[in-house]
Amino acid sequence: MRDLLLIVILLGTLPFAFKHTYVAVLLWTWVSIMNPHKLAYGFANDAPFALVAAVTALVSLIATKDKLKLPKETPVTVLILFVIWMAITTAASFYPDESFMQLKKVIKIQLMTLVALAALQERRHIELFIWVNVLSIGFYGLKGGIFTIMTGGSYRVWGPPGGFIEGNNEIAVALIMSIPFMNYLRLIVTHKWVKIGLTAMMVLTAIAALGTQSRGALLALVAMMAVLWVRSDKKMVMGVTLVMVGMLLLALMPSSWEERMHTIKEYEEDGSAMGRINAWWLAFNIANRRITGAGFEAYTPETFAAFAPNPADIHVAHSIYFSVLGEHGYIGLILFLLVWVHTLRVAGKIRTKTRNRKDLEWLFHLAGMSQVALVGYAVGGAFLSLAYFDLPYNIMVIVVVAHRWLLEKSVNSEAQDPGSVAEAGDPAVAVKVRTLPS
Repeated sequence: MRDLLLIVILLGTLPFAFKHTYVAVLLWTWVSIMNPHKLAYGFANDAPFALVAAVTALVSLIATKDKLKLPKETPVTVLILFVIWMAITTAASFYPDESFMQLKKVIKIQLMTLVALAALQERRHIELFIWVNVLSIGFYGLKGGIFTIMTGGSYRVWGPPGGFIEGNNEIAVALIMSIPFMNYLRLIVTHKWVKIGLTAMMVLTAIAALGTQSRGALLALVAMMAVLWVRSDKKMVMGVTLVMVGMLLLALMPSSWEERMHTIKEYEEDGSAMGRINAWWLAFNIANRRITGAGFEAYTPETFAAFAPNPADIHVAHSIYFSVLGEHGYIGLILFLLVWVHTLRVAGKIRTKTRNRKDLEWLFHLAGMSQVALVGYAVGGAFLSLAYFDLPYNIMVIVVVAHRWLLEKSVNSEAQDPGSVAEAGDPAVAVKVRTLPS
């Protein structure tokens, strides 16, 4: 039944996806983030859903009559440079064949990122894109939250089979990153029951994230709550609310969960933590000796024997920072970091331009929640290999296309009202010019 349902959804969407590239982007996002076909048990499980969605998107670039335009924003430029640099490091990698296989996966994701940047032009495109990302992750939040409550947190929550977020640690960070966007949708929707549903989804998703028993997820959640408190105009109310919610969530977790979280302070006695640190030293040593790093798929007995303090303890880096450092060297790490620094900067510009603007309040909230989600990624990703995961790049897309929408709205407003001029560098502010009688 699941197989037939998925095929019906795919075939029913394809005609619209060929005609409108943004629909193809939505289809690709749903397939790549949620991996719905992996929840089926028949022929759909191994069907090339992602390939069909990607090919449809590329064909629609030619077939569509919709406006397509790649934003000229710094995060986009840096991302393109990062992809080019990854191609260079792959050519110079320790294991070119294996590295090239991973490069193809990364390029496919980044190519679709560029397609999304070009296709999402209108506010409804942006919000549909957010809904697809939220519901794709939120499905596992609802499922995992209910599972955690029913089992008393005795078992870990895991992600969908296959893809980037199969593991408990990976799905945890994805769940946490989705919560700010659930909150954004809750703020802008007008239907009472949709608001209630989103609130329930937020709570269950937070419970599911704790139910993964991921220590990195706990740190990411605390970091995001700290940002929300700093941002709040009513710090006392926000502080009390966050503490109460935190206590409620922690009360649901068993003693085994508390014991695992306490190992954060005793990492020297934790074999998993020490294995990650060993891999971090591997990455650091490789980057110090090779400007291009080792390339993808470099975590082998040979590389650990040559570069790691403990050659017998073989782990992947389990860190977005050290995995990029070891695979692509310092240049790759700098480019990777610049993507997120400039994305945060663009989000800050949106907040500055839309502050105290009722008509643009949705953009103000969207930029703020994007920043909170990226803080969760920055903290949680420090302990996970999610450098190439779709979701953070989707957040970059949301921020960049939202800023483009704001700039174009300002230009259109000026064209319709020649009696107003926009302040330089701030298209959200308009000053009326009155002509004095001669």
